[in-house]
Amino acid sequence: MLTNVNVIEKTAYINGCWVEPGSHPSKDHYSPLNTELLVGRSLQLSKEDVDLAVASAKKALPNWSSLSGTQRAAHLFKAAQKIEDHLEELAQLLTAEMGKPIGEARGEVNRAVVLFRYYAGEGLRGIGEVLPSTDGVSHLYTTRVPLGVVGLITPWNFPVAIPVWKMAPALIFGNTVVWKPAEHSTITAAKLMQLLEESGFPQGVIQLVSGSGSVVGQRILDHPDVTGISFTGSDAVGKQVSQAASSRHAKYQLEMGGKNATIVLADADLEKAADVIISAAMRSAGQKCTATSRVIVEKSVKEQLTSLLIERANRIKLSNPQENDCYLGPVVSKRQYESILEFIQIGIQEGAQVLAGGKAKTEAEFAKGYYIEPTILDRVDPQSTLAQEEIFGPVLVINEADHLDHAIDLANSVRYGLAAAIFTQNQKHVHHFVNRIEAGLIKVNGETAGVEPQAPFGGMKLSSSYSREQGRAAIEFFTQVKTVVITP
Repeated sequence: MLTNVNVIEKTAYINGCWVEPGSHPSKDHYSPLNTELLVGRSLQLSKEDVDLAVASAKKALPNWSSLSGTQRAAHLFKAAQKIEDHLEELAQLLTAEMGKPIGEARGEVNRAVVLFRYYAGEGLRGIGEVLPSTDGVSHLYTTRVPLGVVGLITPWNFPVAIPVWKMAPALIFGNTVVWKPAEHSTITAAKLMQLLEESGFPQGVIQLVSGSGSVVGQRILDHPDVTGISFTGSDAVGKQVSQAASSRHAKYQLEMGGKNATIVLADADLEKAADVIISAAMRSAGQKCTATSRVIVEKSVKEQLTSLLIERANRIKLSNPQENDCYLGPVVSKRQYESILEFIQIGIQEGAQVLAGGKAKTEAEFAKGYYIEPTILDRVDPQSTLAQEEIFGPVLVINEADHLDHAIDLANSVRYGLAAAIFTQNQKHVHHFVNRIEAGLIKVNGETAGVEPQAPFGGMKLSSSYSREQGRAAIEFFTQVKTVVITP
Protein backbone atom coordinates (compact mmCIF):
# COMPACT_ATOMS: atom_id res chain seq x y z
CA MET A 1 0.00 0.00 0.00
CA LEU A 2 1.14 3.56 -0.73
CA THR A 3 3.32 4.82 2.12
CA ASN A 4 5.22 7.86 0.87
CA VAL A 5 4.89 10.70 -1.62
CA ASN A 6 6.65 14.02 -2.11
CA VAL A 7 4.20 16.64 -0.83
CA ILE A 8 3.52 19.36 -3.45
CA GLU A 9 2.67 22.80 -2.12
CA LYS A 10 3.14 25.09 -5.12
CA THR A 11 -0.16 24.83 -6.98
CA ALA A 12 -0.59 28.22 -8.65
CA TYR A 13 1.46 29.61 -11.54
CA ILE A 14 0.85 33.24 -12.55
CA ASN A 15 2.82 35.44 -14.96
CA GLY A 16 5.65 32.93 -15.25
CA CYS A 17 6.13 32.51 -11.48
CA TRP A 18 4.97 30.04 -8.87
CA VAL A 19 2.89 31.52 -6.08
CA GLU A 20 4.76 30.78 -2.85
CA PRO A 21 3.23 28.53 -0.18
CA GLY A 22 2.32 30.50 2.92
CA SER A 23 1.13 33.49 0.93
CA HIS A 24 -2.46 32.22 0.87
CA PRO A 25 -4.65 29.84 2.84
CA SER A 26 -4.12 26.22 1.80
CA LYS A 27 -6.08 23.01 1.74
CA ASP A 28 -4.64 19.57 2.54
CA HIS A 29 -5.10 16.77 -0.01
CA TYR A 30 -5.10 13.18 1.25
CA SER A 31 -4.95 10.09 -0.93
CA PRO A 32 -8.13 8.02 -1.40
CA LEU A 33 -5.89 4.93 -1.15
CA ASN A 34 -4.99 5.84 2.41
CA THR A 35 -6.65 8.86 3.95
CA GLU A 36 -3.73 9.38 6.34
CA LEU A 37 -1.33 10.05 3.45
CA LEU A 38 -0.84 13.72 2.53
CA VAL A 39 -0.09 14.22 -1.19
CA GLY A 40 -0.15 18.01 -1.31
CA ARG A 41 -1.58 21.33 -0.20
CA SER A 42 -3.46 23.47 -2.66
CA LEU A 43 -3.30 27.24 -2.42
CA GLN A 44 -6.70 28.90 -2.16
CA LEU A 45 -6.39 31.93 -4.42
CA SER A 46 -8.52 35.06 -4.32
CA LYS A 47 -10.44 36.95 -7.00
CA GLU A 48 -7.53 39.40 -7.16
CA ASP A 49 -5.15 36.56 -7.98
CA VAL A 50 -7.39 35.51 -10.86
CA ASP A 51 -7.42 39.10 -12.09
CA LEU A 52 -3.62 39.07 -12.11
CA ALA A 53 -3.58 35.79 -14.04
CA VAL A 54 -6.03 37.09 -16.63
CA ALA A 55 -4.05 40.32 -17.00
CA SER A 56 -0.88 38.31 -17.55
CA ALA A 57 -2.56 36.10 -20.16
CA LYS A 58 -3.95 39.17 -21.91
CA LYS A 59 -0.50 40.78 -21.98
CA ALA A 60 1.05 37.63 -23.48
CA LEU A 61 -1.67 37.28 -26.13
CA PRO A 62 -0.33 39.61 -28.88
CA ASN A 63 3.11 37.98 -29.06
CA TRP A 64 1.79 34.42 -28.79
CA SER A 65 -0.94 34.89 -31.40
CA SER A 66 1.48 36.59 -33.79
CA LEU A 67 3.71 33.51 -33.93
CA SER A 68 3.25 31.27 -36.93
CA GLY A 69 1.46 27.98 -36.51
CA THR A 70 4.80 26.25 -36.99
CA GLN A 71 6.39 28.26 -34.20
CA ARG A 72 3.57 27.52 -31.78
CA ALA A 73 3.69 23.87 -32.81
CA ALA A 74 7.33 23.70 -31.74
CA HIS A 75 6.26 24.55 -28.18
CA LEU A 76 3.58 21.84 -28.23
CA PHE A 77 6.08 19.25 -29.48
CA LYS A 78 8.43 20.18 -26.64
CA ALA A 79 5.59 19.86 -24.13
CA ALA A 80 4.74 16.41 -25.47
CA GLN A 81 8.34 15.28 -25.12
CA LYS A 82 8.69 16.66 -21.61
CA ILE A 83 5.54 14.85 -20.47
CA GLU A 84 6.66 11.64 -22.14
CA ASP A 85 10.02 11.87 -20.38
CA HIS A 86 8.22 12.14 -17.02
CA LEU A 87 5.32 9.83 -17.81
CA GLU A 88 5.84 7.45 -14.90
CA GLU A 89 6.32 10.24 -12.37
CA LEU A 90 3.14 12.02 -13.44
CA ALA A 91 1.13 8.78 -13.60
CA GLN A 92 2.21 7.76 -10.08
CA LEU A 93 1.14 11.12 -8.70
CA LEU A 94 -2.19 10.91 -10.54
CA THR A 95 -2.81 7.51 -8.94
CA ALA A 96 -1.82 8.76 -5.49
CA GLU A 97 -4.10 11.78 -5.68
CA MET A 98 -7.31 10.38 -7.15
CA GLY A 99 -6.95 6.59 -7.04
CA LYS A 100 -6.94 5.67 -10.73
CA PRO A 101 -5.24 2.29 -11.34
CA ILE A 102 -1.66 2.87 -12.45
CA GLY A 103 -2.14 1.14 -15.80
CA GLU A 104 -4.98 3.51 -16.65
CA ALA A 105 -3.02 6.47 -15.29
CA ARG A 106 -0.11 5.67 -17.61
CA GLY A 107 -2.53 5.43 -20.50
CA GLU A 108 -4.03 8.80 -19.62
CA VAL A 109 -0.66 10.54 -19.46
CA ASN A 110 0.32 8.99 -22.78
CA ARG A 111 -2.93 10.32 -24.23
CA ALA A 112 -1.81 13.81 -23.24
CA VAL A 113 1.43 13.23 -25.15
CA VAL A 114 -0.53 12.15 -28.22
CA LEU A 115 -2.87 15.14 -27.93
CA PHE A 116 -0.04 17.67 -27.81
CA ARG A 117 1.57 16.06 -30.87
CA TYR A 118 -1.71 15.86 -32.73
CA TYR A 119 -2.50 19.53 -32.18
CA ALA A 120 1.06 20.53 -33.00
CA GLY A 121 0.23 19.16 -36.44
CA GLU A 122 -2.68 21.61 -36.64
CA GLY A 123 -0.10 24.37 -36.90
CA LEU A 124 0.50 23.33 -40.50
CA ARG A 125 -3.11 22.76 -41.55
CA GLY A 126 -5.44 25.17 -43.30
CA ILE A 127 -7.57 27.53 -41.20
CA GLY A 128 -9.74 29.14 -43.86
CA GLU A 129 -10.95 28.92 -47.45
CA VAL A 130 -10.90 30.88 -50.68
CA LEU A 131 -14.36 31.69 -52.09
CA PRO A 132 -15.40 32.81 -55.58
CA SER A 133 -16.33 36.49 -55.83
CA THR A 134 -19.24 37.62 -57.98
CA ASP A 135 -17.31 40.48 -59.59
CA GLY A 136 -14.60 38.17 -60.83
CA VAL A 137 -11.73 40.41 -59.67
CA SER A 138 -11.97 40.64 -55.88
CA HIS A 139 -10.07 38.20 -53.71
CA LEU A 140 -12.61 36.74 -51.25
CA TYR A 141 -11.49 34.44 -48.46
CA THR A 142 -11.96 33.51 -44.82
CA THR A 143 -9.41 33.07 -42.10
CA ARG A 144 -9.60 32.22 -38.41
CA VAL A 145 -8.21 34.16 -35.47
CA PRO A 146 -7.98 33.24 -31.78
CA LEU A 147 -10.72 34.08 -29.30
CA GLY A 148 -8.20 35.67 -26.91
CA VAL A 149 -7.86 34.70 -23.26
CA VAL A 150 -9.71 31.45 -22.60
CA GLY A 151 -10.64 29.98 -19.23
CA LEU A 152 -10.37 26.20 -18.84
CA ILE A 153 -12.27 24.62 -15.94
CA THR A 154 -11.41 20.92 -15.79
CA PRO A 155 -12.60 17.87 -13.79
CA TRP A 156 -10.79 15.49 -11.45
CA ASN A 157 -11.54 12.19 -13.20
CA PHE A 158 -9.11 12.78 -16.09
CA PRO A 159 -6.75 15.31 -14.47
CA VAL A 160 -4.14 15.17 -17.25
CA ALA A 161 -5.94 14.21 -20.47
CA ILE A 162 -8.90 16.60 -20.28
CA PRO A 163 -6.85 19.72 -19.48
CA VAL A 164 -4.56 18.88 -22.40
CA TRP A 165 -7.37 18.20 -24.86
CA LYS A 166 -8.64 21.70 -24.09
CA MET A 167 -5.29 23.42 -23.69
CA ALA A 168 -3.51 22.04 -26.76
CA PRO A 169 -6.07 23.30 -29.34
CA ALA A 170 -6.47 26.59 -27.46
CA LEU A 171 -2.73 27.19 -27.68
CA ILE A 172 -2.10 26.05 -31.23
CA PHE A 173 -4.81 28.40 -32.52
CA GLY A 174 -3.16 31.34 -30.76
CA ASN A 175 -5.10 31.76 -27.52
CA THR A 176 -3.62 32.18 -24.05
CA VAL A 177 -4.94 30.11 -21.16
CA VAL A 178 -6.10 30.55 -17.57
CA TRP A 179 -6.61 27.05 -16.18
CA LYS A 180 -8.52 26.10 -13.04
CA PRO A 181 -8.38 22.39 -12.18
CA ALA A 182 -10.90 20.61 -9.97
CA GLU A 183 -9.92 20.69 -6.32
CA HIS A 184 -9.53 16.89 -6.14
CA SER A 185 -6.88 16.99 -8.89
CA THR A 186 -5.01 20.19 -8.07
CA ILE A 187 -1.79 18.41 -7.08
CA THR A 188 -1.60 16.49 -10.36
CA ALA A 189 -2.37 19.73 -12.21
CA ALA A 190 0.54 21.44 -10.46
CA LYS A 191 2.93 18.71 -11.59
CA LEU A 192 1.65 18.95 -15.16
CA MET A 193 2.10 22.73 -15.05
CA GLN A 194 5.66 22.26 -13.81
CA LEU A 195 6.42 20.13 -16.87
CA LEU A 196 4.81 22.69 -19.18
CA GLU A 197 6.93 25.42 -17.60
CA GLU A 198 10.08 23.35 -18.10
CA SER A 199 9.17 22.76 -21.75
CA GLY A 200 9.61 26.50 -22.37
CA PHE A 201 6.24 28.13 -23.02
CA PRO A 202 6.63 31.94 -23.05
CA GLN A 203 5.76 33.87 -19.91
CA GLY A 204 2.04 34.43 -19.45
CA VAL A 205 0.82 31.99 -22.11
CA ILE A 206 -0.45 29.45 -19.52
CA GLN A 207 -1.68 30.36 -16.02
CA LEU A 208 -2.65 27.83 -13.35
CA VAL A 209 -5.03 29.10 -10.65
CA SER A 210 -6.00 26.84 -7.75
CA GLY A 211 -8.80 27.23 -5.26
CA SER A 212 -12.55 26.92 -4.85
CA GLY A 213 -15.07 27.00 -7.64
CA SER A 214 -17.11 29.62 -5.83
CA VAL A 215 -14.19 32.07 -5.76
CA VAL A 216 -11.63 31.18 -8.44
CA GLY A 217 -13.99 29.50 -10.87
CA GLN A 218 -16.63 32.17 -10.55
CA ARG A 219 -14.11 34.95 -11.18
CA ILE A 220 -13.00 33.26 -14.40
CA LEU A 221 -16.65 33.13 -15.48
CA ASP A 222 -17.27 36.77 -14.64
CA HIS A 223 -14.04 38.34 -15.84
CA PRO A 224 -14.66 40.67 -18.80
CA ASP A 225 -11.32 39.82 -20.43
CA VAL A 226 -11.96 36.06 -20.54
CA THR A 227 -13.43 35.68 -24.02
CA GLY A 228 -14.12 31.94 -24.00
CA ILE A 229 -14.75 29.30 -21.33
CA SER A 230 -14.41 25.55 -21.80
CA PHE A 231 -15.88 23.51 -18.95
CA THR A 232 -16.13 19.81 -18.16
CA GLY A 233 -18.05 18.73 -15.06
CA SER A 234 -21.53 18.25 -13.67
CA ASP A 235 -24.65 19.54 -15.40
CA ALA A 236 -25.56 21.58 -12.31
CA VAL A 237 -22.31 23.55 -12.47
CA GLY A 238 -22.50 23.63 -16.26
CA LYS A 239 -25.78 25.49 -15.96
CA GLN A 240 -24.07 28.12 -13.82
CA VAL A 241 -21.27 28.40 -16.38
CA SER A 242 -23.71 28.95 -19.23
CA GLN A 243 -25.68 31.59 -17.32
CA ALA A 244 -22.59 33.52 -16.26
CA ALA A 245 -20.93 33.39 -19.67
CA SER A 246 -24.02 34.24 -21.70
CA SER A 247 -24.86 37.16 -19.40
CA ARG A 248 -21.71 38.94 -20.59
CA HIS A 249 -21.68 37.50 -24.12
CA ALA A 250 -18.65 35.23 -23.63
CA LYS A 251 -18.34 32.11 -25.75
CA TYR A 252 -18.71 28.90 -23.75
CA GLN A 253 -18.40 25.18 -24.25
CA LEU A 254 -19.84 22.58 -21.87
CA GLU A 255 -19.22 18.84 -21.53
CA MET A 256 -21.29 17.42 -18.69
CA GLY A 257 -22.88 14.24 -17.42
CA GLY A 258 -23.99 10.99 -18.92
CA LYS A 259 -26.31 8.10 -18.11
CA ASN A 260 -24.96 5.86 -20.82
CA ALA A 261 -26.78 2.76 -21.99
CA THR A 262 -25.56 -0.36 -23.73
CA ILE A 263 -28.24 -2.32 -25.60
CA VAL A 264 -27.74 -6.07 -25.99
CA LEU A 265 -29.90 -7.85 -28.54
CA ALA A 266 -30.66 -11.56 -28.72
CA ASP A 267 -28.25 -12.16 -31.61
CA ALA A 268 -25.26 -10.60 -29.83
CA ASP A 269 -22.06 -12.34 -28.82
CA LEU A 270 -22.99 -12.42 -25.14
CA GLU A 271 -19.56 -13.40 -23.85
CA LYS A 272 -17.96 -10.46 -25.63
CA ALA A 273 -20.76 -8.14 -24.57
CA ALA A 274 -20.35 -9.11 -20.91
CA ASP A 275 -16.58 -8.53 -21.01
CA VAL A 276 -16.93 -5.12 -22.62
CA ILE A 277 -19.82 -3.94 -20.43
CA ILE A 278 -18.00 -4.80 -17.20
CA SER A 279 -14.91 -2.97 -18.41
CA ALA A 280 -16.95 0.09 -19.41
CA ALA A 281 -18.82 0.10 -16.11
CA MET A 282 -16.09 -0.73 -13.60
CA ARG A 283 -12.75 0.58 -14.83
CA SER A 284 -11.73 3.87 -13.21
CA ALA A 285 -14.32 2.85 -10.58
CA GLY A 286 -17.02 4.00 -12.99
CA GLN A 287 -15.78 7.59 -12.70
CA LYS A 288 -15.99 8.40 -16.40
CA CYS A 289 -18.66 10.52 -18.02
CA THR A 290 -18.78 7.88 -20.78
CA ALA A 291 -18.96 4.85 -18.43
CA THR A 292 -21.74 2.34 -19.05
CA SER A 293 -24.25 2.69 -16.22
CA ARG A 294 -27.26 0.94 -17.79
CA VAL A 295 -27.60 -2.37 -19.62
CA ILE A 296 -30.77 -2.74 -21.64
CA VAL A 297 -31.06 -6.36 -22.70
CA GLU A 298 -33.58 -8.13 -24.91
CA LYS A 299 -35.86 -10.30 -22.77
CA SER A 300 -34.97 -13.65 -24.35
CA VAL A 301 -31.28 -13.39 -23.37
CA LYS A 302 -31.57 -11.41 -20.16
CA GLU A 303 -31.03 -14.34 -17.82
CA GLN A 304 -27.97 -15.55 -19.73
CA LEU A 305 -26.35 -12.11 -20.00
CA THR A 306 -27.10 -11.30 -16.36
CA SER A 307 -25.39 -14.49 -15.26
CA LEU A 308 -22.29 -13.61 -17.31
CA LEU A 309 -22.18 -10.09 -15.87
CA ILE A 310 -22.45 -11.35 -12.28
CA GLU A 311 -19.70 -13.90 -12.88
CA ARG A 312 -17.35 -11.22 -14.20
CA ALA A 313 -18.19 -8.71 -11.49
CA ASN A 314 -17.52 -11.29 -8.78
CA ARG A 315 -14.10 -12.03 -10.31
CA ILE A 316 -12.97 -8.41 -9.96
CA LYS A 317 -10.55 -7.94 -7.10
CA LEU A 318 -10.39 -4.57 -5.40
CA SER A 319 -6.74 -3.71 -4.86
CA ASN A 320 -4.11 -1.03 -4.43
CA PRO A 321 -4.19 1.02 -7.65
CA GLN A 322 -0.39 1.25 -7.61
CA GLU A 323 -0.23 -2.46 -8.44
CA ASN A 324 0.27 -3.06 -12.15
CA ASP A 325 -2.59 -5.55 -12.36
CA CYS A 326 -5.13 -3.43 -10.47
CA TYR A 327 -8.54 -3.50 -12.16
CA LEU A 328 -10.59 -1.59 -9.59
CA GLY A 329 -9.26 0.82 -6.99
CA PRO A 330 -10.86 3.41 -4.72
CA VAL A 331 -13.20 6.24 -5.63
CA VAL A 332 -11.81 9.74 -5.43
CA SER A 333 -13.12 11.16 -2.16
CA LYS A 334 -15.25 10.69 0.93
CA ARG A 335 -18.00 12.74 -0.66
CA GLN A 336 -18.04 10.54 -3.77
CA TYR A 337 -17.85 7.40 -1.64
CA GLU A 338 -20.86 8.41 0.46
CA SER A 339 -22.84 9.54 -2.59
CA ILE A 340 -22.39 6.21 -4.40
CA LEU A 341 -23.39 4.17 -1.35
CA GLU A 342 -26.42 6.40 -0.87
CA PHE A 343 -27.49 5.82 -4.49
CA ILE A 344 -27.27 2.06 -3.95
CA GLN A 345 -29.46 2.30 -0.85
CA ILE A 346 -31.99 4.49 -2.66
CA GLY A 347 -32.12 1.88 -5.42
CA ILE A 348 -32.82 -0.89 -2.92
CA GLN A 349 -35.55 1.20 -1.29
CA GLU A 350 -37.10 1.73 -4.73
CA GLY A 351 -37.25 -2.03 -5.30
CA ALA A 352 -33.98 -2.88 -7.02
CA GLN A 353 -32.31 -6.22 -6.32
CA VAL A 354 -28.55 -6.36 -5.65
CA LEU A 355 -26.99 -9.15 -7.72
CA ALA A 356 -23.35 -8.37 -6.98
CA GLY A 357 -21.49 -6.09 -4.59
CA GLY A 358 -23.51 -3.27 -3.12
CA LYS A 359 -21.23 -2.54 -0.18
CA ALA A 360 -18.09 -0.71 0.82
CA LYS A 361 -14.87 -2.65 1.27
CA THR A 362 -13.55 -1.78 4.74
CA GLU A 363 -11.52 -4.69 6.07
CA ALA A 364 -7.73 -4.85 6.48
CA GLU A 365 -5.80 -2.69 4.01
CA PHE A 366 -9.01 -1.14 2.66
CA ALA A 367 -10.03 0.40 5.99
CA LYS A 368 -8.34 3.75 5.36
CA GLY A 369 -9.45 4.14 1.75
CA TYR A 370 -12.63 4.74 -0.26
CA TYR A 371 -13.28 1.33 -1.79
CA ILE A 372 -16.67 0.13 -3.09
CA GLU A 373 -17.42 -3.32 -4.46
CA PRO A 374 -18.37 -3.63 -8.14
CA THR A 375 -22.14 -3.52 -7.99
CA ILE A 376 -24.90 -4.84 -10.26
CA LEU A 377 -28.61 -4.23 -9.62
CA ASP A 378 -31.61 -5.78 -11.36
CA ARG A 379 -35.36 -5.05 -11.31
CA VAL A 380 -34.64 -1.37 -11.68
CA ASP A 381 -37.59 0.79 -12.67
CA PRO A 382 -36.50 2.76 -15.78
CA GLN A 383 -37.94 5.94 -14.24
CA SER A 384 -36.37 5.44 -10.82
CA THR A 385 -33.52 7.48 -9.37
CA LEU A 386 -31.02 4.69 -10.01
CA ALA A 387 -31.90 4.55 -13.71
CA GLN A 388 -32.12 8.30 -14.27
CA GLU A 389 -29.34 9.94 -12.23
CA GLU A 390 -25.61 9.87 -12.90
CA ILE A 391 -23.98 7.85 -10.10
CA PHE A 392 -20.32 8.13 -11.17
CA GLY A 393 -19.27 4.94 -9.44
CA PRO A 394 -18.81 1.18 -10.04
CA VAL A 395 -22.56 0.59 -10.31
CA LEU A 396 -24.41 -1.06 -13.20
CA VAL A 397 -28.20 -1.38 -13.51
CA ILE A 398 -30.10 -3.82 -15.73
CA ASN A 399 -33.29 -3.06 -17.65
CA GLU A 400 -35.27 -5.53 -19.78
CA ALA A 401 -36.60 -4.70 -23.26
CA ASP A 402 -39.15 -6.46 -25.44
CA HIS A 403 -37.45 -5.55 -28.72
CA LEU A 404 -35.03 -3.06 -30.32
CA ASP A 405 -37.38 -0.07 -30.46
CA HIS A 406 -38.38 -0.62 -26.84
CA ALA A 407 -34.68 -0.74 -25.90
CA ILE A 408 -33.96 2.51 -27.76
CA ASP A 409 -36.92 4.20 -26.08
CA LEU A 410 -35.54 3.17 -22.68
CA ALA A 411 -32.05 4.35 -23.63
CA ASN A 412 -33.45 7.73 -24.71
CA SER A 413 -35.63 8.17 -21.62
CA VAL A 414 -32.99 10.09 -19.63
CA ARG A 415 -32.04 13.77 -19.81
CA TYR A 416 -28.49 12.97 -20.89
CA GLY A 417 -27.21 12.00 -24.32
CA LEU A 418 -23.46 11.48 -24.16
CA ALA A 419 -22.60 7.91 -25.20
CA ALA A 420 -24.46 4.74 -26.16
CA ALA A 421 -23.59 1.29 -27.47
CA ILE A 422 -25.28 -1.71 -29.02
CA PHE A 423 -24.30 -5.36 -29.34
CA THR A 424 -25.81 -7.11 -32.35
CA GLN A 425 -24.77 -8.94 -35.52
CA ASN A 426 -27.62 -7.49 -37.57
CA GLN A 427 -26.55 -4.51 -39.69
CA LYS A 428 -30.15 -3.39 -40.17
CA HIS A 429 -30.47 -3.11 -36.40
CA VAL A 430 -27.17 -1.22 -36.24
CA HIS A 431 -28.34 1.46 -38.67
CA HIS A 432 -31.74 1.75 -37.01
CA PHE A 433 -29.99 2.24 -33.66
CA VAL A 434 -27.58 4.84 -35.06
CA ASN A 435 -30.46 6.81 -36.57
CA ARG A 436 -32.68 6.79 -33.49
CA ILE A 437 -30.35 6.92 -30.49
CA GLU A 438 -29.95 10.33 -28.82
CA ALA A 439 -26.22 10.34 -28.10
CA GLY A 440 -23.15 12.12 -29.43
CA LEU A 441 -20.82 9.10 -29.20
CA ILE A 442 -22.06 5.78 -30.54
CA LYS A 443 -20.31 2.42 -30.35
CA VAL A 444 -21.27 -0.82 -32.11
CA ASN A 445 -20.03 -4.00 -30.39
CA GLY A 446 -17.73 -1.82 -28.27
CA GLU A 447 -17.76 -0.03 -24.93
CA THR A 448 -19.31 3.37 -24.40
CA ALA A 449 -16.16 4.72 -22.74
CA GLY A 450 -13.35 6.25 -24.75
CA VAL A 451 -12.81 7.90 -28.13
CA GLU A 452 -9.66 8.51 -30.15
CA PRO A 453 -8.01 11.96 -29.93
CA GLN A 454 -8.57 12.80 -33.61
CA ALA A 455 -12.33 12.24 -33.34
CA PRO A 456 -14.88 14.87 -32.23
CA PHE A 457 -16.25 14.29 -28.73
CA GLY A 458 -19.45 15.60 -27.18
CA GLY A 459 -23.03 14.80 -26.32
CA MET A 460 -26.65 15.71 -26.90
CA LYS A 461 -29.37 16.99 -24.59
CA LEU A 462 -28.01 17.97 -21.15
CA SER A 463 -24.66 16.30 -21.80
CA SER A 464 -23.22 19.27 -23.69
CA SER A 465 -23.74 22.73 -25.11
CA TYR A 466 -23.99 21.24 -28.62
CA SER A 467 -20.33 21.90 -29.38
CA ARG A 468 -17.61 19.29 -29.85
CA GLU A 469 -14.12 18.86 -28.47
CA GLN A 470 -11.02 17.10 -29.85
CA GLY A 471 -10.11 16.48 -33.46
CA ARG A 472 -10.53 19.23 -36.02
CA ALA A 473 -13.81 20.15 -34.35
CA ALA A 474 -11.82 22.05 -31.70
CA ILE A 475 -11.08 24.83 -34.19
CA GLU A 476 -14.77 25.76 -34.16
CA PHE A 477 -14.67 26.75 -30.51
CA PHE A 478 -11.20 28.19 -30.07
CA THR A 479 -11.26 30.50 -33.11
CA GLN A 480 -13.53 33.03 -34.75
CA VAL A 481 -13.93 33.66 -38.47
CA LYS A 482 -12.87 36.72 -40.40
CA THR A 483 -14.20 37.21 -43.91
CA VAL A 484 -11.87 39.24 -46.12
CA VAL A 485 -12.58 40.96 -49.46
CA ILE A 486 -9.65 42.55 -51.33
CA THR A 487 -10.70 44.57 -54.36
CA PRO A 488 -7.97 45.84 -56.71
